[in-house]
Amino acid sequence: MKKEELGKLIKDVALLTGDFVLRSGKRSKYYFDKYLFGTKPEVLRPLAKELAKKLPPLDSFDRLAAPELGAITLVTALGLETGKNFVLVRKAQKEYGTAKQFEGTINKGEKVVLIEDILTTAGAALQAANGLRDFGVEVIKIIGVIDREEGARENITQAGFTMVAVFTKSSYLMLWRSQKAF
Repeated sequence: MKKEELGKLIKDVALLTGDFVLRSGKRSKYYFDKYLFGTKPEVLRPLAKELAKKLPPLDSFDRLAAPELGAITLVTALGLETGKNFVLVRKAQKEYGTAKQFEGTINKGEKVVLIEDILTTAGAALQAANGLRDFGVEVIKIIGVIDREEGARENITQAGFTMVAVFTKSSYLMLWRSQKAF
């Protein structure tokens, strides 16, 4: 599937219009419901291929990572696409059982690529990336599906990380213009 076709498919299944409060607290006339595209194999398969194109060489990092909950299906699909193991980053350390903040195997000194779904101000991505860095892991890149271009890139750069996105608001404005959400 061509990238433009994938962008249209994501728009068709996940772009909602109305009045929404985002995780950042900002209000928006549009919302990409990540669960509407992240739970459909017909979207996840080609999306994993596009995400894989954004990865550094596979031998330059140890594993993938994703913050809970929205990016879990994405990192799973990408792990299957690339053969890379991954770790899930909890919002907070569990207070029961193993009391882990990271689910899966991760070791100090490893290099990881963090996968995220929608980036607005990058709050969840930065929380996960900082948690990994504090643990002793190097986050070499953050890859998002959609950058809403509302401060995520600047916040990620200011925190000392690098980021790319498969889609950005401005690069696909023409594709999504018919929705009049932007």
